[in-house]
Amino acid sequence: MALEVRPEEPSSALRAEAERVAALFAARGAEPFETSVLQPAGPLLDLYGEDIRARAFVTADPLRGETMLRPDFTVPLVRDHVAGGRGAARYAYAGEVFRRQEVPGRAREYVQVGFELFGGGVEADAEAFGAVAEAVGGAAAPVIGDIGLLLAAVRGLETSPRRRAALLRHVWRPARFRALLARYAERPPMPGPAGAAEEIGARSRAEVEARRAAMEADAAVPPLAPGQVAPLEALIALRGRAGDALEAAGRLDAPGLAPAVERLAARLDAMGARDLPFEATLGRASMEYYDGFTFVFAAKGGPPVATGGRYDALVRAMGGDVPAVGGVVRPAALVGAGTC
Repeated sequence: MALEVRPEEPSSALRAEAERVAALFAARGAEPFETSVLQPAGPLLDLYGEDIRARAFVTADPLRGETMLRPDFTVPLVRDHVAGGRGAARYAYAGEVFRRQEVPGRAREYVQVGFELFGGGVEADAEAFGAVAEAVGGAAAPVIGDIGLLLAAVRGLETSPRRRAALLRHVWRPARFRALLARYAERPPMPGPAGAAEEIGARSRAEVEARRAAMEADAAVPPLAPGQVAPLEALIALRGRAGDALEAAGRLDAPGLAPAVERLAARLDAMGARDLPFEATLGRASMEYYDGFTFVFAAKGGPPVATGGRYDALVRAMGGDVPAVGGVVRPAALVGAGTC
């Protein structure tokens, strides 16, 4: 697989490490995926979470409209896979991605080497994790998680569809999620006496009336009982040995959670991972299109060497119906960890 980077950028060690990882993924039957450095921003940018959207390099092209430097490979890959009407498949890629950085010293452009699997369940999770673990070797230690537990518990809440949808939308924004959870656990005040709706700024009278009606409907929804809130808080705080976390999750009284716990158990068995460190909401604030299994490999005191997870909802958002999971390795971090 050709490494798509400018020849003056990578050191020989970085290039060799990227080619080594890419060869490992290719050996698993992955077909090469390539995509332009310059991507259309409009259709794709909304599919990224807030973190990546805020750090994308966006510009305007007089012919192509708003464009961006490629912030990752996964979203363009899903777009092309769905557009091709394909089912089960596996891909590998290697090339530069570009992101703004707020932390001094972090690279704004760096090489990613990725492995993505379309189709399959927990066995695919195990293979994606195993492929990345093989590439990382002993350079970094893994932590695994499962955002699907929290999503399942939220979907099972006995509350209005509007409140449930708001919580689901903000699962990847921890501060906003906690604020909403606290608000929904209390009965909100009813709006003041109804009067003649008037236009406010750019809002029409109909929009003002619709907003008032929504507020009145929300105020009439019973607050979440403590017994509904406690399992969500327990899941957010759940961490430790994976086997112990599985048992703890199985004891939680949350409607709709049982199938997610069963999937977690099957995945841990497929991976042989019950002794691995586990954080239920791993990657929640920085890996926003992952909606199930997640993992991170990080060297002590350093940035992540590799990350990955399941992104079934992203595929559905782009019109597909094939489950997908994958992971990316940062060869520069491996070089820094002393693997070559």
